[in-house]
Amino acid sequence: MSNNKTRCAWGNQSELYIRYHDEEWGRPLRDDQGLFEMLVLETMQAGLSWLTVLRKRENFRQAFDGFAIEKILGYDEAKIAELLQDSGIIRNRLKIEAVITNTRAFVAVQQEFGSFAKYLWGFVDDKPIQNSWTKVEDIPATTELSDKISADLKKRGFKFVGSTCIYAYMQSIGMVNDHTTDCFVYRELAETSQK
Repeated sequence: MSNNKTRCAWGNQSELYIRYHDEEWGRPLRDDQGLFEMLVLETMQAGLSWLTVLRKRENFRQAFDGFAIEKILGYDEAKIAELLQDSGIIRNRLKIEAVITNTRAFVAVQQEFGSFAKYLWGFVDDKPIQNSWTKVEDIPATTELSDKISADLKKRGFKFVGSTCIYAYMQSIGMVNDHTTDCFVYRELAETSQK
């Protein structure tokens, strides 16, 4: 991993951010397990910095049984109480309960569409949106599409899925390429999308 590369302005803030920026953020993610993990992390991030969540990511993975959907479906009040005592994660009862609620809704979407990826990527015809922002400040917090997806998720029973949260989710899983045009990842993703 080279620090000589030109990255999005936020991507150089720490080693953790450099790794996340270079290897994950904005790269199309189409497997349900990965999409589920990112949804859990975005749920936990609401109102906080993404760096806070990244620092606790391994703790979340341990606390939430490796993001195993079938295990989270079985979480009860005793498990919620256990999670609320875990100082390695964000101890917010509403968010923890939302993860459990969202897991049920996630499974319902899988059953209806065959996979969560098929449902979600259907909003962009399975092709990432290629933006061309020159400055991070120009990138919107929400779009009409994130409004639409957010509304549909809420209708399906998901919690903590406001438009801002969903746009951040879309960015992280590569539904939109919001790397700035001078960033080496932007060019990589733009070239891949044309193939």
